[in-house]
Amino acid sequence: MAVSPDSFPPRKRRPSANCFVAPNLSDLNLLRSLLLLSSEISTLQPLLFLLKRNTSSIIRKSKLLLVLFEEILGRDFTYSNDSNTSRGGHATGFPPSAVLCFDELYIVLQRMKTLLEDCRNCSKMWLLMQIDVFCNGFHELTLELSTLLDILPSKKLKLNDDVQELLILITKQCSEKLAYVDPKDRDLRSQVVEMLDRIEREIVPDQCKLAEIFEKLTLRDSTSCRDEIELLEEEIQSQTDEKAKSDIIALIGFVRYAKCVLYGGSTPRTNSRRRRAVAAAVDVNVPADFRCPISLDLMRDPVVVSTGQTYDRSSITLWFESGHTTCPKTGQTLTHTDLIPNSALKNLIAMWCREQKIPFESTEMNVKSNGVVTNKTALEATRMTVSFLVNKLKASQVVESANRLVHELRVLAKTDSDSRVCIAEAAALPLMVKLLGSEHPSLQVNAVTTILNLSILEANKTRIMETDGVLNGVIEVLRSGATWEAKGNAAATIFSLSGVPAYKKRLARKTRVVKGLMDLAREGPTNSKRDALVAILNLAGDRETVGKLIEGGVVEMVAEIMDGLPEEAVTILEVVVKKGGLVAVAAAYPLIKKLAIVLRDGTDRARESAAATLVNMCRKGGSEMVAELAGVQGIERVIWEIMGMGTGRGRRKAATLLRVLRRWAAGLDAEVASGAYSDVNMNTSTRIVLPG
Repeated sequence: MAVSPDSFPPRKRRPSANCFVAPNLSDLNLLRSLLLLSSEISTLQPLLFLLKRNTSSIIRKSKLLLVLFEEILGRDFTYSNDSNTSRGGHATGFPPSAVLCFDELYIVLQRMKTLLEDCRNCSKMWLLMQIDVFCNGFHELTLELSTLLDILPSKKLKLNDDVQELLILITKQCSEKLAYVDPKDRDLRSQVVEMLDRIEREIVPDQCKLAEIFEKLTLRDSTSCRDEIELLEEEIQSQTDEKAKSDIIALIGFVRYAKCVLYGGSTPRTNSRRRRAVAAAVDVNVPADFRCPISLDLMRDPVVVSTGQTYDRSSITLWFESGHTTCPKTGQTLTHTDLIPNSALKNLIAMWCREQKIPFESTEMNVKSNGVVTNKTALEATRMTVSFLVNKLKASQVVESANRLVHELRVLAKTDSDSRVCIAEAAALPLMVKLLGSEHPSLQVNAVTTILNLSILEANKTRIMETDGVLNGVIEVLRSGATWEAKGNAAATIFSLSGVPAYKKRLARKTRVVKGLMDLAREGPTNSKRDALVAILNLAGDRETVGKLIEGGVVEMVAEIMDGLPEEAVTILEVVVKKGGLVAVAAAYPLIKKLAIVLRDGTDRARESAAATLVNMCRKGGSEMVAELAGVQGIERVIWEIMGMGTGRGRRKAATLLRVLRRWAAGLDAEVASGAYSDVNMNTSTRIVLPG
């Protein structure tokens, strides 16, 4: 069979520590805590779809215990036994054996509450597959409760006859020898397992049976199915076994297929956690070291490559999938493509996010099934889902309906490589062409974002570049998209496609691409600006394309945005000046004073790029450039600061820059003009007096 109940090991629970430890309270306060805890459990509602009898039984027992604790608290105990002392050493009315029972009852009740809440918050599909495990959990707790009530010294507690009879009743209710599993629940699980098996054998599920299963699980609309998928994705993070993860992904594919077939596509949530997290991160000044050098966004899962540089996992993975074998920042060829998690930095980012009240979700949570070996059931479920969506989209004549279908393809294209292959092979790209020109803003965004997600896969880059109308449609969205989000995602698509060297040159030759990116970088909101700047930076990495960027006004654009986004602006200027020759240097002449300000006030990374840019400008621009820089008040003090506290590369560039200034001041103009300087640290033979 494709998936068996035994394929799903018990979930790793994550209750708070005090759920399983008795509190260090006085006896009276401990009893009050028991009263409060049993009251909280009593107010919970039993599940209505699975484990109905088990959850009802636990809640009913808690209500009976509530009566017991109320009775005990209402009585006046005055024992004279010297051994009856509380944890604080004061006299108490409770016998020691009763206090020990209260401690253990507190732990059992906490575990009951945790189990009930876990059942309510758990994926319903997971709950169904783990029905035996959950039932055993409830049974073990009732047995422990029975044992504790048996040894509770009811006579010493002076309980009245009614309450003593109540204790006997509870004990009898806890006396079942075997865990109870509802036959209906087992039958429903068998139906799901059988359907997964049929999907694996490429048999399309019967829609009536599918609807019946999802009705019983109360998954009755697109929203509830989407919630279920998110819960299953979270469940993957609780597993360590790759086979178990793969089987859970089969359930995700199954639910996604059913959602599309039974309830149609769905539109994005306006209040999603990810959207709120991104919005919150934009509103604050993210420390430079917390940003990925590729995407310039806050890193969620920082990893280190072989050169020692740190990137966000999703960004560097996309870089590798685009065919690159070099370090994006240093340009060095990587000895290997292994990614080492930077746990220390990740903890610092998480701590900073908590302080800024920004929800922190690692990339691992958003990557979902990436990195997990997808089983055949999941793959066939994906193919069936894609086929259904594409066929529906071909026949769709209503904009709203088409928008929901494209949104589903957009989400699916984000999940994993198998989904991207299935969507491309189903000929979805030609359908996107007419939608890129839609006057419906949301439809346009969904279409261009689907193409962006598909472009992550190397093989799909060729399909996008070669399919009639797709590239031109993306460029048109970049230039005149209905929303900034659409323009930004079009720019991100250009960045993704430019990962292939041949496509990079082809894109850079298109004036519409360069102009569109420049305009977006100048006029767009911060997020869209960054999308454009990342694409421009990638295009500038090729010497042949820099000329087009200079003609398109890249230096002037950098001057306009430098005050608002200095780090991004200076990074682009560094690459352009380095590979653009004297034309770029001359165009950047008016920026010398702005670069000096970045040297003084910028982040370590920005100061490093500014120093490197000024070194290249002084080398290629000659005495006039050096004289302009030397005329900036306090420039030598700033350079000395970088030499003392900057990054390794920043210190080297600052040392070279100071050497250029000193030789110019000594009248060695010929050496300045010839660029006879290397990136070296100041050696002991160079006598320089530190500024006072």
